[in-house]
Amino acid sequence: MSRKYKVNNSEGVYFITCTVIGWVDLFTRPEYKDILIKSLQYCIENKGLNVHAFVIMTSHIHLIVSTTHETKLPDIIRDFKTFTAKALIKEIQAINESRREWMLNKFRFEAQRRVRGKSYKLWQDGFHPRELLTGEMVSQKLVYIHNNPVSEHIVDEPDHYIYSSARQYAGKEGMLNIEFII
Repeated sequence: MSRKYKVNNSEGVYFITCTVIGWVDLFTRPEYKDILIKSLQYCIENKGLNVHAFVIMTSHIHLIVSTTHETKLPDIIRDFKTFTAKALIKEIQAINESRREWMLNKFRFEAQRRVRGKSYKLWQDGFHPRELLTGEMVSQKLVYIHNNPVSEHIVDEPDHYIYSSARQYAGKEGMLNIEFII
């Protein structure tokens, strides 16, 4: 079994990615992104998660994270994904979402295809943790995360995107209580 995408060092700092099944562009509405922000903040305040950097893109979220408590990173991410999947499905059903039926059918199909006993599957399995062992690795991933919305032509400057820690690294107010890493 590969050790490439495993959390082997409980005290390490990791670059992780959580992706919506089929790369569905789910996070196009503030309501959906806000669910992720609130859940991450809960994990910070109650589960010992340190978020050093983040960006919410349309189909995935990138994070640089570590933990402070005895709770293991895989357990925190599992709980985050479980909670947000349920909350996001509920929100899709509740708001005036033009793609509601298509998305729910997609997430229902994936659950039937992959998981017994679940109504919907929203997140891809895993979170591809990569331990950042050097300052150079941290810097490279930090630049990558913060430039992701620029690369996707969402904004012209990294700190213009509110669903990213780039704002805080630029000295502006952000949406999440992050722990600066550089």
